[in-house]
Amino acid sequence: MNQQKAVFVTGASGFVGAAVIERLALSQSTTVQASVRRDGIALPASVIPVRVNANYLDEGELALSGVDILVHCAARVHVMLDASSDPLTEYRIVNVQGTLRLAEQAAHAGVRRFVFISSIKVNGEETQPGVPFTADDLPAPCDPYGVSKMEAEQQLKLLAERTGMEVVIIRPVLVYGPGVKANFRSMMGWLSKGIVLPLGSIRNQRSLVSLDNLVDLIVTCLDHPAAAGQTFLVSDGDDMSTTDLLTRMGTALGRPARLIPVPTVLLRLGARLVGRRAVGQRLCGSLQVDIEKTRRLLGWKPPVKVSDALRKTAESFQGSL
Repeated sequence: MNQQKAVFVTGASGFVGAAVIERLALSQSTTVQASVRRDGIALPASVIPVRVNANYLDEGELALSGVDILVHCAARVHVMLDASSDPLTEYRIVNVQGTLRLAEQAAHAGVRRFVFISSIKVNGEETQPGVPFTADDLPAPCDPYGVSKMEAEQQLKLLAERTGMEVVIIRPVLVYGPGVKANFRSMMGWLSKGIVLPLGSIRNQRSLVSLDNLVDLIVTCLDHPAAAGQTFLVSDGDDMSTTDLLTRMGTALGRPARLIPVPTVLLRLGARLVGRRAVGQRLCGSLQVDIEKTRRLLGWKPPVKVSDALRKTAESFQGSL
């Protein structure tokens, strides 16, 4: 694939978008433009910044002429405790209306392929043991964020049928890697401080994906002919329990996890009593994905092992302290 191609990436300041841009900037055969919402965002020297607003709805046409592929990473992201009085409306403005507006501009400008970073929340929140989600399952989102991502996917598929622009949908599970924030960073903080955690007997199974593995799949989907019109799930292919994750992360940090066994039924009950039922579900419930379709259609396999990805994440965390 030595032919020069032009790629436009949204979400330049985001966790995934920034990593995609860094990876693409290394290619001599790729020119990269990146959407930015404010000044001062650090970009590789070869990347061309394009100023946009938050939802692509209130401005004129973006200069997408000559762009071959658009990778849409920007979104109103999921938060555990959304303070909005009407979160579904807020998610729809950015994740559905904004995405469709951007895709329409891309199709009008002749963009060949639109790669949409969706979410496993389109599938649902929890799987039964041994019954992982697949890319072809019927959607079953449980929260406003998941609903908005599902609706965006549906609108993009209709747009593809109408315009001929190729749409590729990628649904990641929880993404971790250098610079990760939110709950994963909090977990590393607990382990680093040697805090005793009542999470030593959880036997669930959860799929995660390292940032490097997700970016590798996104780059694969830029050109792969079999990706057009498809939906892919992505993970590291190495599922683990919450207890296993804490143990392996502690090893990566050089601070063995201090875990005591508490029955999961008590953990779930305690989470409900303090109004954190969703937290209990994430700690104790399973969420697995089957990436066989991704492997088979694309000939793709996760290039980075979990142990290496956890070590890289730990080193970044410790370097930031």
